Amino acid sequence: MTRRLRADAALNRDRILDAATELFAARGIAVPLDEVARHAGVGVATLYRRFPTRADLAAATFERNLSRYTDAVDRALADADPWRGFRTLVYDLCQLQASDAGLRELLTMSFPASSIIEKQSGEALAKLGALMERAKAVGALRPDLVPGDVVVMLLGNAAVVTATPESAPGAEPWRRFAALILNAFAVTPSEVLPPAQPEQQLRRSIAMLAQ
Repeated sequence: MTRRLRADAALNRDRILDAATELFAARGIAVPLDEVARHAGVGVATLYRRFPTRADLAAATFERNLSRYTDAVDRALADADPWRGFRTLVYDLCQLQASDAGLRELLTMSFPASSIIEKQSGEALAKLGALMERAKAVGALRPDLVPGDVVVMLLGNAAVVTATPESAPGAEPWRRFAALILNAFAVTPSEVLPPAQPEQQLRRSIAMLAQ
């Protein structure tokens, strides 16, 4: 392959990943791949040459954007106050899920074929574990909690966000969910709960989950 062809291939790959990131963020990873190709300005055949399956495209997109999560863990670990760092991390992760439908889905998927994702995810979990141990050592975090509990929290928050797409800014149910989680995780609960959903909106959310 000539240098020009390699450059064109790299440019097409970047265009596809840019388009996938944008469309996945707005609508989730079930967006038709021909629409991704059209949005990227490339042919469908070009997309499939670079990414033979949807899983391949999802993995490449996640590799590119995983730093948004790992950076949040790094910021939390760098905080001199371990509970404040953990608290901030919970809100940051929940907000990231709320702001990006694609990353919300990708965060709850497994990519065993991607060594990059497995490596970065493993490192992030190790750092999360270190942060939690520090918060336990100062008596702020319950001693029986493990990093897997935060993963379960993210699974729950993904469902909350998916079922409540029409919430008013600043009053999103994920904020109340995060506060409830922090009160459940803390040795001494002190998180003030944001307002609960109105009953009519709650009924719509339940109906969405039942679909």
